[in-house]
Amino acid sequence: MRGKRTIRAASGVVVAAAMMFAGTVVGPAAPATAAAGDVTITPVESDLARKPWVSAAASSGAAKAARAIDGDRTTAWVASRQRAGEWLTLHLGGTYDNVRKVEVVFPDKGAVYQYVIDASSDGTTWGTVVDRSATWVPGRGGVHLFTRPDTAYLRVTITRASPGAKIGVSEISAFNYLRDDLLLGADLSYADQNTARDGLTYYVNDPAQAVDLLSLAKNSGMEYVRLRVFNDPRDERSHEYLDPAYQGPERTAAVAKSVKDKGMGLGVDLHYSDHWADPSKQAKPTAWTGLSFADLTTEVYDYTRDYVQTLVDQGTAPDKVAVGNELINGFLWGSEKPQPWFADPADWCHSCYFNHDPAFIAQPGGGLRWDYFGSSDPAEQAAYDAAWDRFTTLQAAGIKAVRDVSAANGLDIKLETHVIIDNGRLDRTLEFWNQFLTRLKAKGQDIDVIAHSYYPEWHGTAEHYESSLHAIAAAHPGYELEIAETSHPANDWDGVPVPNSPYPKTAQGQADAYQRVFQIANDLPDNRGVGALVWEPANWQEMVDWAGSSWPVLKVFPSVDVFRKSDAEQVRQDTVYTATPVRHAPRLPATIDVLTTADGSIAPMAVTWDAVPSSAISAPGEIVVNGTTALGPVTAVVDVVRRLAPPIIGCTSFDRSEPAGPGRYGSDLMPATFCTSGPVD
Repeated sequence: MRGKRTIRAASGVVVAAAMMFAGTVVGPAAPATAAAGDVTITPVESDLARKPWVSAAASSGAAKAARAIDGDRTTAWVASRQRAGEWLTLHLGGTYDNVRKVEVVFPDKGAVYQYVIDASSDGTTWGTVVDRSATWVPGRGGVHLFTRPDTAYLRVTITRASPGAKIGVSEISAFNYLRDDLLLGADLSYADQNTARDGLTYYVNDPAQAVDLLSLAKNSGMEYVRLRVFNDPRDERSHEYLDPAYQGPERTAAVAKSVKDKGMGLGVDLHYSDHWADPSKQAKPTAWTGLSFADLTTEVYDYTRDYVQTLVDQGTAPDKVAVGNELINGFLWGSEKPQPWFADPADWCHSCYFNHDPAFIAQPGGGLRWDYFGSSDPAEQAAYDAAWDRFTTLQAAGIKAVRDVSAANGLDIKLETHVIIDNGRLDRTLEFWNQFLTRLKAKGQDIDVIAHSYYPEWHGTAEHYESSLHAIAAAHPGYELEIAETSHPANDWDGVPVPNSPYPKTAQGQADAYQRVFQIANDLPDNRGVGALVWEPANWQEMVDWAGSSWPVLKVFPSVDVFRKSDAEQVRQDTVYTATPVRHAPRLPATIDVLTTADGSIAPMAVTWDAVPSSAISAPGEIVVNGTTALGPVTAVVDVVRRLAPPIIGCTSFDRSEPAGPGRYGSDLMPATFCTSGPVD
């Protein structure tokens, strides 16, 4: 299994509530920031109402409906028809399976609001998930738990309210939690070298419990491992062929067996190169250097088919195959792709590339000509189109190979294409997917998963990236989406954030950054985000605590716990709302609701509230009372008012003999019958 607007909600809820209402906090202050090395990880919780693609509609006063989702509780949607039965609908922009909590806040303090909340998948057929149509509790709102897969709309209908109370909604929130089928994992392609060559072992707390990297991954809750494959691997520095050929086909197949033996999902990332393939370099493998384009296409098919079949034959059929890596500029570059490092030894990364032989670009390949993107010159447009045709021809060959192996063996191996969204270059990535998917389908092939890398240094803020990812998802609704690579340093010895990131280079900052990425994947509408993978956590912007390690036994920062602690096994009703007259102690509930995500059951849990001093309720205002439960803190937001408003519109009898208790008010505060002249249009 895998919670308020901030990611680490548990540690921030008291402070957040106090700031939100600008009132007095009753009880101990929030804890100080964690000591160096400590990491606080709570389940990921995301308020979908804050997403830019979410909208609100209303029965009347619709022009101001957006005020209910603006994050400002001092503003409100107020129905233009002030009568019972007015409603506000939250449109989530798609369906979600794991919305478990809804919070609604109303405009008036000290009033009673009776309401129901309905949910829908299509905006037409509705089912009630919350019924507070008989509540007598005065207060500005409520937090409610429910389970309803396939929720796309939430509608709050105010059935009745105290006379004079505004019929409207100040704020509505819908909280999403990580789905069980969202795969969290990492690219661990170095596991072979780290174990077989260097003998490295890893631990989090006890060096006596150190294990190999794949075992650490399994023990830490990783569910999926991606392995890259070079054709004939070369050393990163000397460019000599490796012996053993780490990350080559045979060695990777052996690692794949270890991954599957541990019960983790397996992704295979074919680079079609002897060295790194990424947006800046996509060299053909040496063995394919002189091939004509037709022969290159055949080789891509044969190599892919044979390798995937080898994995199937050894009982390690991959769950997913990527035909190439970070392909925004194409792959298997040839004569169509300008590569200035061949001719300029002074180039900043001339030494990064082993293939300085011009033979590598003597024949056409699959490089894209972005320098001609948008050109009005007919010759340049023709070259642009021809490059796209070659690239998608090669891609179709690799994709067909995987499909053929899947069909021959009765398997369902998913196909993924993986690119990037450069900061400020969403236009180019949208063009990539439009060209790629259209041309691929014309060649009789298609993919299952659209994948992107996310590194803040190059790809922008998390908010910018999320917006870009949503735009791509909206443009291509038939595909799953994955964040195939992400990384954030735990310790770079300065503790400051990387560019475009608010998270410092600390273990806590790393955990928070990764949870933000998990959240982005999980919040894509229609449950289309299928996974998020950390890139090389033991080798790049590492989770390894080098200061606390003794080679070859390496200590790992506790940020690795994001893989097993980001799921919410239980969701609690973490805020309660009520009101009390001046100089009357608030009546706070003895229990709050707790939802168990495994089965959707809701049960009460005891809460202990801090004492409320008489000075806190001596004058009108707002107080925040801290409470504790077995699952963590809760908060009571109490409006202290001069006089409680009559509770409902219309005439209703109230049994004065019924004892006061949680959610009820004593007879000294309520008359036996409330009567008004009725609703006002």
